[in-house]
Amino acid sequence: MEFTAIPGVGEKTAAALADLDDADAALRDGDVAALARAPGISEGRAAAIARAAIRHDHGDDGDFLATDRARDIYRSVLGLLQERAVSRYAERRLETLFPTGVHSRIEEVRAFAERATERDPDPAVLSALEGVEPLERSTDVRVRERCLATADAERYAAAEEAIPELSVEVVDDARDLAELARSYATVVVLDEGFAGVDVDGDVRIRPDALDTPTEIVPERLLAFFAENRSRLEAAAAVHEAAGLEPPCSLSGLRDGLSRLADDGTVVGDEEFDRLARAVDDLDAAASTAESIANDRLREAIRERDVTIEGTDFLSLVEQGARVDSLLSRELADEYAAAVEAARDHLVDALELRPEEADLARRAFSDEPTFPVERKEEAVSRLRTELTAGRDQRAAQLKTDLAADLRALREPVEELVDAALELDVELAVARFARDFDCTMPTFREDPGFDVEGGRLPLLDVAFEAVDPVDYAVEGVTLLSGVNSGGKTSTLDLVAVVCVLAHMGLPVPAERVELARVEELHYYEKSQGTLDAGAFESTLREFASVVEGGGNRLVLVDELESITEPGASAKIVAGILESLHEQGACAVFVSHLADEIREAAAVDVAVDGIEAVGLVDGELRVERSPVKNHLARSTPELIVEKLAESDADGSFYDRLLEKF
Repeated sequence: MEFTAIPGVGEKTAAALADLDDADAALRDGDVAALARAPGISEGRAAAIARAAIRHDHGDDGDFLATDRARDIYRSVLGLLQERAVSRYAERRLETLFPTGVHSRIEEVRAFAERATERDPDPAVLSALEGVEPLERSTDVRVRERCLATADAERYAAAEEAIPELSVEVVDDARDLAELARSYATVVVLDEGFAGVDVDGDVRIRPDALDTPTEIVPERLLAFFAENRSRLEAAAAVHEAAGLEPPCSLSGLRDGLSRLADDGTVVGDEEFDRLARAVDDLDAAASTAESIANDRLREAIRERDVTIEGTDFLSLVEQGARVDSLLSRELADEYAAAVEAARDHLVDALELRPEEADLARRAFSDEPTFPVERKEEAVSRLRTELTAGRDQRAAQLKTDLAADLRALREPVEELVDAALELDVELAVARFARDFDCTMPTFREDPGFDVEGGRLPLLDVAFEAVDPVDYAVEGVTLLSGVNSGGKTSTLDLVAVVCVLAHMGLPVPAERVELARVEELHYYEKSQGTLDAGAFESTLREFASVVEGGGNRLVLVDELESITEPGASAKIVAGILESLHEQGACAVFVSHLADEIREAAAVDVAVDGIEAVGLVDGELRVERSPVKNHLARSTPELIVEKLAESDADGSFYDRLLEKF
């Protein structure tokens, strides 16, 4: 697919989409999660791109919702769907569902909706979905103890782009390489020409390093899994609760995550923990070892029978007198025991292995001295060895864990995507259940037939909404009392039309309707329009009746735009033109009788009939009666007064005027 051919996609966005592994499939499927992985593309932007791509793919011009009121109805219906989504992703994904007159797109979504409505919105699944979000890309990983080295300028630039986590250094010869090896724990050389160079330190010749970045920087992969731990665990829980077949071993995934700390380091390895503790505790252990040796010597000196009193001897020692010969002659065994105790403590406290213990024992000299002091050079060397061992162990653990997780990298994308798509399906399933929906049937004949339809947009509980049956073919006037439900009936027809053309189930027991290319819904005007607004309104209706194509036209009390007499003639003229087009139209009007008389063609008149007034409240039959001019509220009031007045002559005379 040529990305720039998609409306709203420029060169910059096209370049970002080109970075995806299979952008064509993501665009075709409306995969918002996949599109949002492209650099610089948010979920909202991804949804807009997916919607535009779907329109482009199906040849949809995007003109189905032809009026502001029609667009309002769509936004309200979409809002009801989005309210039933758990994740923000599903809310965005639902935005790729839109009404269209294109058969291929309607059938595509119908197939999806039929699968979705079979889903069971289990509370356990919905609860697990609360933790699922699209996976994040780690961008702040930085590794300082490792570097890349090259003598080639082009390879240098490629390395900086491919592995930004490591510093890239320029080397010209073995001397430069040796210098780097003294500064970094590991140097990865990208040039095969350095093979065979003998340099102290961990120097690895890897010409293929840029092709295998996760081997060179396992921290990248580990950071990804660490950062997305909660999302992955939630997605795994969703698969288990919903009985979905996971794309990878969930136990293997959980085992890998259990070995990973939140900062991307590996946990649970006894050897690494031992080395880390040894490095951290070295100074404290060495100080304690000194104290142990000196305390033992002090005790030995106090108890020793020498030529001078022990206390005087101790005083001399503490004043700095040279006592090496005295210690050697008088306390050689005691000194050796004290130093051995210090060495043993250092080895035991740091849990050192035999090869490490040899270095530790050198921290205390065999030459008698008091007070006993550690040899900083030996301690420093021990620290260097322990630190190197710790870092090498950490690097190996990271490499091993990254190798285990590498095979899960793509499957976990599928794992999370499947959970998120399930959320989209469950939103449709919950919508269908909450509003007792059924899949509509499309027919060839123009018009619609709704049985048991209930409008989900009213400010009352859906269970309290009265069901409506209404069928229309051709052009029809809908009459009825004020507050009798005429506008709600138009809204119901619009909702059914929008949902059906989205490919989704509709809130009714049964619906048949013709597929249309445009929905024109005009809401009631607020008061009489001035001359300019009136002229603009007429121009708008002229474009409706003069345009080609199949359409559904819904109009609520157009007569309010001007004087009643003129309004009746104008509406009659519009209906005549729509009749000639073979369009389906419903006009709500209080001037149905006048319009019918002014029209040059037969115009059907349906009525929402009032049952009467009960305790001052209007009672109506919500389903319009076919070919029936409904009585007005004033007529009902006059009729009630005539029945209650014993004389009744005045009210009877008024009643005759209706």
